[in-house]
Parts: sequence; structure tokens; C-alpha cells
Amino acid sequence: MATVTGIGGFFFRARDPQALAAWYETHLGISDFSRTVWKQQAGPTIIAPFREDTDYFGRTAQQWLINFRVDDIDAAIADLEAAGIVVETRPEWDSEVGRFCRIHDPEGNPIELWQPSGYSV
Repeated sequence: MATVTGIGGFFFRARDPQALAAWYETHLGISDFSRTVWKQQAGPTIIAPFREDTDYFGRTAQQWLINFRVDDIDAAIADLEAAGIVVETRPEWDSEVGRFCRIHDPEGNPIELWQPSGYSV
């Protein structure tokens, strides 16, 4: 049987796709796919359905939450806050699997950043 070997893309609707792609490139280092393909480092990826009534994603209409691995969450938080982006942290989000924070892109989509345990600069 063939198996999935990784995520090949993540596609979503946007009011202003070009502006949103530029935001992701500027603040998260994810290349605008119209110019080049972003290549991620190998590492853990979690695919997990949540109950439909979860409040973990934020607003109830939100059907997804993307989680990006980072190598230094403290540096990421500092860079994002310096750019005027609100960063949310909660002690209960951190656990033996790592540290987490949450931001939202300009269109209100939640983005979780995760520094896995044992993965640092």
C-alpha cells in the first residue's frame, strides 16, 4: 500500500492573496509560492482532528489551525512583537512536547508556533 510521505501544500482562501502571501514571507519566512517553493526542514508533523465544538482554534467558524515548527520560539516571539504582531502565550499550552504561542494573520487566521522539546538553536 502507498503511504503519504509529507505535506505537499496547504491551500486556503484569502481576501487579498498577494498581500497575505507577502505577510507570511515577511513575518514567518515562508516563500511566496508564485516565486519559489518553500522547503521546510524535516521534523515532526501532527495531523489531528478536533471535536467540532472545540474552542482551541478561536472563532467557531474556523475550520483549521496551522502549526509551524520553529527553532527558537523566544526569538520568534520577539521578532513578531517588534513587528507589532500580537503574540499569545499560555502556560497550559506548554508541555513535555514543547512550547507554543499563537498569532493571527491579517485575515484573522490562527497560526500556532511550536518549538518541540529538544529542538533549539
